[in-house]
Amino acid sequence: MIGYTVPALLSVPVVIAIELGVLRTGLFRRPAYWISMAIVLGFQIPVDGWLTKLSAPIVIYDPAHNSGLRWPWDIPVEDFLFGFSLVTLVLLLWERQRRKAREDARA
Repeated sequence: MIGYTVPALLSVPVVIAIELGVLRTGLFRRPAYWISMAIVLGFQIPVDGWLTKLSAPIVIYDPAHNSGLRWPWDIPVEDFLFGFSLVTLVLLLWERQRRKAREDARA
């Protein structure tokens, strides 16, 4: 369970802490962010479901390295945690770079 579950569980609070404590972009207050996350989820579920379905998996997870919780369509719940963390961190860094570019343009 440590191999995939623990890093997935840790990634979410780490990304949230980076936003709230370091970057402070205000991304979590924007409807556009939550809409983008819904779009990501809308694509992640069918694709990840197809890749990880237990009846004919393309991607096989070692059961010793994850929680065994799967929802929906046999998707390991850890995939959603990592998906949130990866997409959110990219958007946070993108927003930070955009803000820095604006500040440099003003100077």
